[in-house]
Amino acid sequence: MLQAGLNFVEDEINGVSLGQPQTLHKDRHLLAINCGNACGKRCAVASVKDRCLKYCGICCSSCQCVPPGTYGNKNACPCYRDLKNAKGKPKCP
Repeated sequence: MLQAGLNFVEDEINGVSLGQPQTLHKDRHLLAINCGNACGKRCAVASVKDRCLKYCGICCSSCQCVPPGTYGNKNACPCYRDLKNAKGKPKCP
């Protein structure tokens, strides 16, 4: 679908939708995703929501993707899955 010079597509990995549309500019370069919305969905049921949003935002800005759902599904976004904190534990919620 073409809309005002932008082409909206939905990324899929192994046939599983990431659940967040990516935007292609008319010259075919990906624009940044809306990390606030993506992390809001990811952290919707987190017990410590502010911490979840903080780290999800850091990971999203680095990786430009957030796994679908509120838990798990990290294989849909390998960069997000593989980021580690200083102690070697997963950084991203």
